[in-house]
Amino acid sequence: QVQLVESGGGLAQPGGSLRLSCAASGFNFRSWAMSWARQAPGKGLEWVAGIYTDGSEQFYASSAKGRFTISRDNAKNMLYLQMNSLKPEDTGVYYCATVVGAFSDYGSRGQGTQVTVSS
Repeated sequence: QVQLVESGGGLAQPGGSLRLSCAASGFNFRSWAMSWARQAPGKGLEWVAGIYTDGSEQFYASSAKGRFTISRDNAKNMLYLQMNSLKPEDTGVYYCATVVGAFSDYGSRGQGTQVTVSS
């Protein structure tokens, strides 16, 4: 079955960096566009970034553009999110997800990894 396992979250200071990873298994990873989404405390799920099947193009929410970089390694069935210049408003649970239509149309999601940005 589809399994997505996120890791790499933690506590970061404002202006700091974190790199999130997502290990995919149970499906043909290279055939699926992928997204990262996040959920801040008390808020709904927010799309953050998406990437085509071959990694040729990446797309970002305005809140992530210029600070976050999504990438993938199809040989390793891995998805990544490099987050730089972190802000307190980046705090939340981050999920990787398969894409079933638009980048914000999610299929399967992982259990998430907590990111907290605080001084």
